[in-house]
Amino acid sequence: MRAAFDATGFWQGVADVPGHEALAEAEDTGPPRYRAVFISDLHLGTPGCQAAALLEFLKAHPSQTLYLVGDIVDGWQLRRRWFWPQAHNDVVQKLLRRARKGCKVVFVPGNHDEFARGFAGHHFGGIEVREEAVHTTADGRRLWVVHGDHFDAVIQCAKWLAYLGDNAYELTLRLNRHLNSLRARMGLPYWSLSAYLKHKVKKALNYVTAFEQAVAAEARKRGYQGVVCGHIHRAEMREIDGTLYCNDGDWVESLTALVEHHDGQLELVQWHGAHQHKLRTPAAVESATV
Repeated sequence: MRAAFDATGFWQGVADVPGHEALAEAEDTGPPRYRAVFISDLHLGTPGCQAAALLEFLKAHPSQTLYLVGDIVDGWQLRRRWFWPQAHNDVVQKLLRRARKGCKVVFVPGNHDEFARGFAGHHFGGIEVREEAVHTTADGRRLWVVHGDHFDAVIQCAKWLAYLGDNAYELTLRLNRHLNSLRARMGLPYWSLSAYLKHKVKKALNYVTAFEQAVAAEARKRGYQGVVCGHIHRAEMREIDGTLYCNDGDWVESLTALVEHHDGQLELVQWHGAHQHKLRTPAAVESATV
């Protein structure tokens, strides 16, 4: 691969590196298990990306449509330091292969891969790049699909502060990896330091709430029944003033995705290998109106 991040030739550079395609020839056979799958905030190109778990999830969740809801590749980190192990290349190869096999793959760039916004309307290896998208569920609901960084006041008004926060988050993740390595040796389960800090800091909770309400309000203003976004690394599905708000989480810590079943039912899931955990069900959403 490259010694420095080159946004223009990035996808071609990845495609030129052989993946583990031979190992995947038996995958994606038979009808898709889901009508649509939404994932975001993979942050490929960083040590925190859970690429191995993501590959397992994608193998177990074939779908008619796959939405990549931003921050798929972390251009911010790659500009500072090149990090691209084989597992990250395998993820990109998997996405390209899924598109070749007939799955509709839609990439809505985020702030960390904003370089791709200049290619909106184009296709790369069968993957369609869009500034935003609209998904209609099997039961007729129109969902606005957008990364969500445009509703982040820090990103819009003080980008330097966002870069500073990104570095602090990377430091937290490194500490978290060392901490969980120690916990694993002690037989203790995984524990997220950054998630703990977010839940304990009142201002962080206020920021999350304001973000969720702003995104839902804009979706409602545009006439959509709901919105699917990412950006804040907090998986959630709930009604906000009559508008369905869905955040599919991330693949750095929470390992979450939003899936649509063939009857239009939406479900937020967390990947724990074969023991997948349902975070939110439609019944839970109906009782979560604010």
